[in-house]
Amino acid sequence: MDEEYDVIVLGTGLKECILSGLLSVDGLKVLHMDRNDYYGGESTSLNLVKLWKRFKGNESPPEHLGISKEYNVDMVPKFMMANGALVRVLIHTSVTKYLNFKAVDGSFVYNNGKIHKVPATDVEALKSNLMGLFEKHRARKFFIYVQDYEENDPKSHEGLDLKKVTTKEVISKYGLEDDTVDFIGHALALHRDDTYLDEPALDTVKRMKLYAESLARFQGGSPYIYPLYGLGELPQAFARLSAVYGSTYMLSKPECKVEFDESGKAYGVTSEGETAKCKKIVCDPSYLPDKVRKIGKVARAICIMKHPIPDTKDSHSVQIILPKKQLKRKSDMYVFCCSYAHNVAPKGKFIAFVSTEAETDKPEIELKPGIDLLGPVEETFFDIYDRYEPTNNPEEDSCFVTNSYDATTHFETTVKDVLALYSKITGKELDLSVDLDAASAGEQDAA
Repeated sequence: MDEEYDVIVLGTGLKECILSGLLSVDGLKVLHMDRNDYYGGESTSLNLVKLWKRFKGNESPPEHLGISKEYNVDMVPKFMMANGALVRVLIHTSVTKYLNFKAVDGSFVYNNGKIHKVPATDVEALKSNLMGLFEKHRARKFFIYVQDYEENDPKSHEGLDLKKVTTKEVISKYGLEDDTVDFIGHALALHRDDTYLDEPALDTVKRMKLYAESLARFQGGSPYIYPLYGLGELPQAFARLSAVYGSTYMLSKPECKVEFDESGKAYGVTSEGETAKCKKIVCDPSYLPDKVRKIGKVARAICIMKHPIPDTKDSHSVQIILPKKQLKRKSDMYVFCCSYAHNVAPKGKFIAFVSTEAETDKPEIELKPGIDLLGPVEETFFDIYDRYEPTNNPEEDSCFVTNSYDATTHFETTVKDVLALYSKITGKELDLSVDLDAASAGEQDAA
């Protein structure tokens, strides 16, 4: 281990693995270490026995839940937008050859006490039971504007400069009702709060277009895809990739102490009496606790069921977004459901997650609106974890620390964090213009 590396990465969570893969493909010499004896860190994937042990102590799980090893329960479950940045990153690194994807069946939004399919096109707007007759026609006009909008074609702009005009101003031009704005902003554009309404509309229009283009990609019921066997496959796929590029992975490395010189710059990592030297450190918040601050908590429930979520057209995999306004909360709530169709549970079993930014210390009460949508549940595990963000200046100490995972059940915020960190580490933007068909390995599954 007494060698010199360009970068040492600590922790094998999804963000760290993606960064490690990107840097390896760039030709950097990378050493990737984890104090745990398993891949994934906070975003690991657990079988039933491990899940039980983590949340219920040492009892054994009941037999009616099925075979332990047939469970692959992701601790940070997130769907991928089919045409989104993460899929482009996976293609850029060729990691897609180690993974099989399957389309996610449904994308829903909670509105006035019921769940509805998220309409993403003018045709779907007319069919949607989210809106009354006149509102459908107003929404249809807005969707057509978004679909036809091309940044480089002024004719499609209808006299609006979306780099200057706010989202609120564009929406008011079409006279949309508050409930419609709510589902467009939170379930289609995937904003987590309402600050977007006062910001230039271009970002929201791009997000809506990404949703619609991703939806069209597999002709499924949602714009999302998910790997067979869950996200636990991703860190291992990146480990394989890194080996191809000459990088080194080491699990079960105790301590992993970051070493600093007199000026406060990191120069290496010590484990088991040996020090590996490096120019830069990439790590999750747990490896450098004095360089992060707590910014919130995520409350979540993990539920095992033997049926799909009611009113989702028997979808085997689904996301439901409950906008904060509908719940009179400060933040949105998310429901993620996957099943044996994605090989994450035994036949006939479904796994649902309900998550939100915690506003109390009582997840059982706080998550009730989401849990109530699930129908009968065989087993529930409650959990609250802290969220951290870095406070250091990487230019001064050469340490690049990732943010903790948020409550969302999609990858859009996570991959933003990864790409921003990649630019800080390398000083360049990642080129994401790739052939999206390279991620259609599971297209036959996605049909």
